Amino acid sequence: MNSVRVLGADDVASLLALDELLPVVESAFVSQGRGAVERPERPHFPVGVDPDGDDPPAGTALTMPASVHGADTFATKLATVHEGNADRGLPTVNAQVVLTDAGTGRPLAFAHANHITNARTGCIGGLAARELAVSPVRLGLLGAGTQARWQARAIDAATDLESVRVYSPSDSREACAADLRDELDVDAAAVDSPRAAVADATVVVTATTATEPVLPGDALQPGTLVVAVGAYTSDTRELDATTFDRAARVFADVPEEVAAIGDLRATDLTADQLLPVSSVFEGTAGREADEEIVVVESVGSAVLDAATAEYVYERAEANDAGTVVPF
Repeated sequence: MNSVRVLGADDVASLLALDELLPVVESAFVSQGRGAVERPERPHFPVGVDPDGDDPPAGTALTMPASVHGADTFATKLATVHEGNADRGLPTVNAQVVLTDAGTGRPLAFAHANHITNARTGCIGGLAARELAVSPVRLGLLGAGTQARWQARAIDAATDLESVRVYSPSDSREACAADLRDELDVDAAAVDSPRAAVADATVVVTATTATEPVLPGDALQPGTLVVAVGAYTSDTRELDATTFDRAARVFADVPEEVAAIGDLRATDLTADQLLPVSSVFEGTAGREADEEIVVVESVGSAVLDAATAEYVYERAEANDAGTVVPF
């Protein structure tokens, strides 16, 4: 009888180490850039639809399968985005991942994937800051939720982070700054406007669920790296047109998908004008001058989930973490 390892949220959290995960995510990006992956189209669709059509859907569901050529496993992530969950005291994003043996097709693990999603997305900001930011790294954070914290953690793991300034329209900015100050032992403070958050920043991260721009591009200092991780559909938007007008170049984790999100739809940029993030790691593109403004857009790639899930599973096997059940 086959057995499956079940990994709950605490199990996954205990197994993830950002300093170890950063090179895993980098390698996955390189494989994706070289076409050495399988990444079917990612469908997203409304859930919790009111049959009478009077209320908006409760949320959005996404199905994200992927495999990396040569890997021992492949993964399928099931994710949801429910913006109303913040008022319920619940995570906005929830996810589970199924890991399968690539050679036999046998199921290997079922894992709580919120930490997997958050950590691999955080690593995008961490790797971008490591490769594209000018020193010292002073972080302006627009957004104060779970992903904002993970971006700060990963940037701290990948660079010598000097300070963080957090803005959110809610009081959550105070809690976020306090958490980062205690956890990372850096100068972290809440500020009362987006302009204050980015005024002295060398790295700006937008991690929101906004449908209108949250970043005033005219407030960016020369040399700023902008990492946008919140927009993922045609209706979601974080960056204004000025940010793109001022950018020397724009990188994207999945150029053809990034071109369709709200941020890019408000510009004249097309998919073939976006540089793949993998080109940075391959050394074929990057920052060319300290004064350049550079943008990195991320919609998320299931390839990163597959690589992260395999890393977590291997650590779980080595540490006998989770619960093994017959299946």
